[in-house]
Amino acid sequence: MRVAPPLNFCLSLLFVTATLAQPAASPSAAKPARPRLVVGLVLDQMRWDYLYRYADRFSDKGGFKRMLSEGNSCEQTLIPYTPTVTACGHSAVYTGTVPAINGITGNAWWDSQLRRTVYCTEDKSASTVGSSSAQGKMSPKNMLVTSIADELRLATNFQAKVIGIAIKDRGAILPAGHSANGAYWYDNSVGNWISSSYYMPALPSWAEAFNQRKVPDSFYAAGWSLLYPAASYKASTADNKSYENKVFGEGFPYDLKKYMGKDYGKINTTSMGNEMTLAFATTALLAESLGRDDITDLLAISFSSPDYIGHSFGPNSVEAEDAMLRMDLALGQFFDLLDRTVGKGLYTAFLTADHGAAHIPEFSKENKLPGGRVFMGKIIDRLNAGLEKNYRIKKLIVSDDNYQLHLDHPLLDSAGIDADEVIGWLQKELLKEPGIDRAFSIKDLNTVPLPATLRKMLNNGYHPNRSGDLQVILLPGYIDAYGTTGTTHGLWNPYDSHIPLLWYGWGIKKGITQREVYMTDIAPTLAALLRIQMPSGNIGTVITEVLK
Repeated sequence: MRVAPPLNFCLSLLFVTATLAQPAASPSAAKPARPRLVVGLVLDQMRWDYLYRYADRFSDKGGFKRMLSEGNSCEQTLIPYTPTVTACGHSAVYTGTVPAINGITGNAWWDSQLRRTVYCTEDKSASTVGSSSAQGKMSPKNMLVTSIADELRLATNFQAKVIGIAIKDRGAILPAGHSANGAYWYDNSVGNWISSSYYMPALPSWAEAFNQRKVPDSFYAAGWSLLYPAASYKASTADNKSYENKVFGEGFPYDLKKYMGKDYGKINTTSMGNEMTLAFATTALLAESLGRDDITDLLAISFSSPDYIGHSFGPNSVEAEDAMLRMDLALGQFFDLLDRTVGKGLYTAFLTADHGAAHIPEFSKENKLPGGRVFMGKIIDRLNAGLEKNYRIKKLIVSDDNYQLHLDHPLLDSAGIDADEVIGWLQKELLKEPGIDRAFSIKDLNTVPLPATLRKMLNNGYHPNRSGDLQVILLPGYIDAYGTTGTTHGLWNPYDSHIPLLWYGWGIKKGITQREVYMTDIAPTLAALLRIQMPSGNIGTVITEVLK
């Protein structure tokens, strides 16, 4: 374990502080100037407009106002691919590239070589560290490129420490990259933070001690009440709408005591999931002495709870607003901690999202806006039944992952059935369904009439072994639904693809960047800031406006 030399710490602090006032180190300098710590903050399902919808409610002591007023906000940050889902977003942020190159084409995908659905971070050769469940059989092996975290490790001859943390395994593993010191995620079957044998043989003592505190139970005991009077939540629709999931009951305040010691997954769908994540991240920061010497470390934190809350209650809910206001305060406290431990001005932080979300369709209809539900699961059942009637073969469609239909090609080949004929029939049937805007063979992607932006996003999401045969595009405002409540994301539309991007701290120029930039520009910008190589699949470009 690296330990900062105590006698030289003050001198190092003075040196780095003085360096901030100097021009950037010349190429001939023996050692490039770098921050002590990079903190990546990804909010799972944060729409860009949240920054301004709740702006008058963010605290002067909170994190959002600090980043907006003292840092740089890239206002027009877009996701350059589809599907806009969690695994793809976290991978793109840290690899600087798109699913077509990094291979993470969804949270899961049909693998044409393995002929089965593959979860993005599954690793059957790994075992769980920290519990007896199977939730730790994970690693980053399915990601085909390096991340900016890997490049930092390489640039420092593996002296830099890299740690990834999130409730969701994919939110911790994919950002941390292949060579991380550790990635930790939450096992909701037992209420523990766990890892994988890919990273370590056993949890460090600080993680074991954290688990022994049974933090979820303490949050359950407190319950979830509104931070402010209910009448002040004017940026949201009324509480307890019929189109919201009844996760805990009939609206605020939520009494969660009944889940203590029983259901450790409920905390994920509360604002306290964010606070628990930060508590674990803070413990890791202090125990691992991150940012305490002149070798830059990286702490990647993903907040999964906004996604659980958004899916259940929608982006216009009181729950979403309260969670964002509490997130603001928690981030402010975290920055205060970094100021005290790493040193104000000695760390760099960025905040972004992996995707946004659509309005709940019934909310849209309630307000005379377009939108609706497409029940793809039921549609696939009907299509498979039709194919069986036509060809006397069961389940020719093996998957509808990521708004694409995947056919069983070995079965088609053995039966002598023309795949193009099947795709043509499916296309006609799909276009009869309300809410489906387009359906076409992916082989025709670059010839069918499409706006250039949409064609580019679809191409950027295509990987030959992990993508399907037929692409489905829904009408704006429509979602791929599994039930009659809640909402989701995953499409090209701005509500899914326009995300926040805030920069703050060491090496960051104060201001606002209004030109269009992309999620894939984050990693190369960090590479330029740190003076290290871009990730191995990088296609993004440096956002020069944010750098001093």
